[in-house]
Amino acid sequence: MKNIRFGVLLHLTLLLGVTSVWAQQSSTNSISTAVSKYDYHDAFAPHFYSKNGTSTRSASGQPGSEYWQNRADYQLTAKLDEKSNEISGTGIITYTNNSPDKMAFVCMNLDQNLFSADSRGNAVVPLTGSRNGARGQVFDGGHKIKSVKVIATVNGKSTEVDAKYLITDTRMQVFLPQGLNAKGGAVKIKIDFSFVAPYEGSDRMGVLETKNGKIFTIAQWYPRMCVYDDVRGWNTNPYLGASEFYLEYGDFDVSITAPANHVVVGSGELINPATVYSTVEQGRLAQAKQSDKTVFIRTADEVAVSSKNASSTTKTWNFKIKNSRDFSWSSSAAFILDAAKINLPSGKKSLAISVYPVESAGNAAWGRSTEYTKASIENYSKRWFEYPYPAATNVAGNEGGMEYPGIVFCSWESKGADLWGVTDHEFGHIWFPMIVGSNERLFAWMDEGFNTFINSLSSQDFNNGEYKEPKADMQQRAEVYTSPNLETIMSSPDNMKEKNIGLLAYSKPSSGLVILREQVLGKERFDLALRTYIERWAYKHPQPDDFFRTIENVAGEDLSWFWRGWFQYNWRLDQGINGIKYVKNDPKQGVVITIENFEKMAMPVSLDIKTKSGKINRVTLPVEVWQKNKSWSFKHNSTDEIESITLDPDHVLPDSNTANNLWKDDKGTIEKDVILDGYLGIFSTVMAPIKITFSEKNGALNVLITGYPGFSAEPVGKNKFESKQAGLTFEFDESLSGFEMLIPDGKKIPFTRDK
Repeated sequence: MKNIRFGVLLHLTLLLGVTSVWAQQSSTNSISTAVSKYDYHDAFAPHFYSKNGTSTRSASGQPGSEYWQNRADYQLTAKLDEKSNEISGTGIITYTNNSPDKMAFVCMNLDQNLFSADSRGNAVVPLTGSRNGARGQVFDGGHKIKSVKVIATVNGKSTEVDAKYLITDTRMQVFLPQGLNAKGGAVKIKIDFSFVAPYEGSDRMGVLETKNGKIFTIAQWYPRMCVYDDVRGWNTNPYLGASEFYLEYGDFDVSITAPANHVVVGSGELINPATVYSTVEQGRLAQAKQSDKTVFIRTADEVAVSSKNASSTTKTWNFKIKNSRDFSWSSSAAFILDAAKINLPSGKKSLAISVYPVESAGNAAWGRSTEYTKASIENYSKRWFEYPYPAATNVAGNEGGMEYPGIVFCSWESKGADLWGVTDHEFGHIWFPMIVGSNERLFAWMDEGFNTFINSLSSQDFNNGEYKEPKADMQQRAEVYTSPNLETIMSSPDNMKEKNIGLLAYSKPSSGLVILREQVLGKERFDLALRTYIERWAYKHPQPDDFFRTIENVAGEDLSWFWRGWFQYNWRLDQGINGIKYVKNDPKQGVVITIENFEKMAMPVSLDIKTKSGKINRVTLPVEVWQKNKSWSFKHNSTDEIESITLDPDHVLPDSNTANNLWKDDKGTIEKDVILDGYLGIFSTVMAPIKITFSEKNGALNVLITGYPGFSAEPVGKNKFESKQAGLTFEFDESLSGFEMLIPDGKKIPFTRDK
């Protein structure tokens, strides 16, 4: 397409000898930004992605043809000392290096070292306190590593060789005597360890005193492999408490020895129920596996009897879980135990299990936990991706709420809507990040935010909306979500003020996905894209770009403007109504409405236009109206005077200044329309063999200069029109029989109306 401005100015320059026009035009045609902070060059800039697709991560957002991922299989044993709160154990890790790199060492997480007195996490706890760390408990915390050995098999004989290791805060580097080959090399590492469980384990694990004994909720308890990936190599950010975890997938075989009067629950499937349950309990368990209603396996009365019988003997509980990134467990003599079956879309069954003390019993509280667990798992399985594990266990502990594969810890004090909310949230984490294994330590929004979003849909579905929450008023949330004092969503939780984590990791990203689903893409396209993201990255390690690219490619939209405004930066939104004008000053011929974007963020537009007859029409405009404009005018085909116009009438966007969202006829600006009839016609100049024809097109003054495409000119004063597109201004005389054309260097060319 021709560049109209360049063509017109060049033509006039050659004809009239105006040699300085092009040199001066750039400095004389500046646009004032005094009112609006919006810059469409920023919002819609190209190159949102800083790198192209690779062989491991496709530009379309899916794993590349050469995507690889390392694997960690665990054989774990643990023994619980109820009196001292000490857990001692052994871990045999089979680590498989599928990367293209040979390894001289491997890196592991020793997360219990957070509770060492000299840990980095303890050092950054403020004087005002924190939910992180041990909350002031003074004890001998941290992992005690007794030995680290590499197991080798030579000629069918297994040998154990001491390995050199180096512990730095919550990380351990293990040096391999023989190295580890690329693309399939495997090594077995055996570690003997122990630690004392903290009472308040950074709100992720702990020990709760109850009427019938302690409840142990045990997590981050064994040395775990760090992730080695194609993005950063070894991911060794220390565990400081706020940021969560990034782990490899593998199979777990775990044996836990506890006092004989304890019930132990853990991730995955209990392999030896006949060994640890009584005959009566086994019968009830079998019944629960066939029941959609909750079945008690161990009752409150039975707890009262068994918990009083101090036992010097032990039982060993054996659990297995496949393709998991972690394993957690809980043990107590105080547990009431109930269960019910979970029906999965494929026809498979899983088992919903709840364990809780008598203090939490009753249908007003944890008596409905299994019902909540079953409903949550069934809903997410149907909507997004089928639940992969043989059981889902909800444990009443002293955590606010914490998630692990197949098992979650929720507050023993929760009840009613609170218990539903925390149960649904923690089990939602099975999808993010237990199935979709994102890097929680760096990108909390990729698990907490996604999960909070799917929770909002689940709560609408549960029991005919029993705990459905009212739709969020995004205008009310605007100041909180887009305060200039906030960090960005993309920040790590360790780089956020603790008070901001709930907002930036949970609420704001969730609300962004709601906007994307309901205001930008529509439910069908968004849901398909999110399901595709889950399917593509199930049991893999996606990065933020993999999510952004998948949503864009599956939905078929360039959303860089959205990712920038909501995730990458902390931009604000302020759309406003500047005023109206009736076409030819006659309400029966329609109205032109002018809106403006005053802040950095771009969003689609919706308006309710109410006429004095009482009729209301909803008008929606796509985000593209802001792609090259700060303000936008459009015609609405009304036939009556306008009483009011409301921008964002449903409060679905985080507009930070609602004062300009309402136009009313008694206060709002009504601009007089310029009647163009007197300006129309053909005009000539004695200075050059050209003619200019003015006509009315779509309510605007259309200008046609001999030999060039037409363009429009806007009124900028009495009898004065300007075209920024062409760089020209037209000033008509009082009789409208002629005009002067102003070009950017200030020269004026007279034209007269043809007879």
